[in-house]
Amino acid sequence: MIKHIAKVLIQNRWRFLVGRGGVLLLLCTFCAQLTADYGGREDVEAFIEELNREDGFDPDTLRAVFGQAVYKQSIIDAISRPAERVLNWASYQDIFLTKARVRQGIDFEQSHRAIFERAEAKWGVDRWIILAILGVETSYGRNKGSFRVIDALSTLAFDYPPRSAFFRKELRQLFLLAREQNKPVTSLKGSYAGAMGYGQFIPSSYRHYAVDFNGDAFIDIWESPNDAIASVANYLAVHKWVKDGPVLKRVPALAEVPETFLNQGLKPATSLEVLKQYGVSLDSLDNATVVNPLRYEGKQGAEFWLGFQNFYAITRYNRSRLYAMAVFQLSEQLRAGQP
Repeated sequence: MIKHIAKVLIQNRWRFLVGRGGVLLLLCTFCAQLTADYGGREDVEAFIEELNREDGFDPDTLRAVFGQAVYKQSIIDAISRPAERVLNWASYQDIFLTKARVRQGIDFEQSHRAIFERAEAKWGVDRWIILAILGVETSYGRNKGSFRVIDALSTLAFDYPPRSAFFRKELRQLFLLAREQNKPVTSLKGSYAGAMGYGQFIPSSYRHYAVDFNGDAFIDIWESPNDAIASVANYLAVHKWVKDGPVLKRVPALAEVPETFLNQGLKPATSLEVLKQYGVSLDSLDNATVVNPLRYEGKQGAEFWLGFQNFYAITRYNRSRLYAMAVFQLSEQLRAGQP
């Protein structure tokens, strides 16, 4: 009886939280600890039926997996915790542009240079950008996440209403990739949001973009630098990385451009011809070239940059101007061999 009540409370946790406040939040957290598995819940059963109907999974096998899936309050806390402050570039760069991260990246590239050269030759993606993404995501594999992905995605799919639809889709993708790769779904590890491996691929990205680069019939983005490096390269190539193309150019003259042109989305959409009337001129590029005029708040004040297609490709990996700038600047420091 107690377990049944606990399950009901868990399924309605967010409604209680909004309607009744902290006392019931504590109660629901306690109940979640009582019912650590997802076996027998109506919403989970509906999901099992969906996977059976659409993907041919055996219901009893899925029930056994969900019987092992564990609710993690720490995941809910992490994903719903409000940001303490809105980061600007001046503070964001301190997180990722560190001497330690550059030093570790240089060592990683030297240890796996042949793999980077092969990936660069096959996909045309700058090796230093690939390296920088691995550095920003996991410090070159040092912080790949310790949550079981089944726990993370079950928690978010069934107990985090704000994004439950998204995480249910990712949970389905997790079962599909485990079947395709012939791996126990309960064995896969990742972040609290279900991102996996060196490059932190969510399950749908894994299935669409991850590649086997060492020919062992398993796409191992967790332990194989071969597969991890190649998968990031393929991801960027699919998102239209331009070989030897620019990523960002700093252009002080953009200070004279009206604010309405700056930070308007992520995709390049303003031609150099338009910007030319405000004194912006890049003689090396055709006036028809489309760019993204950007303003960042740096340590010495406003910085003005033009983002190109390759900048946009990086934002397909993570939809953040700050992220893309961190990747770019870290890649330049790694290329130079010093912070």
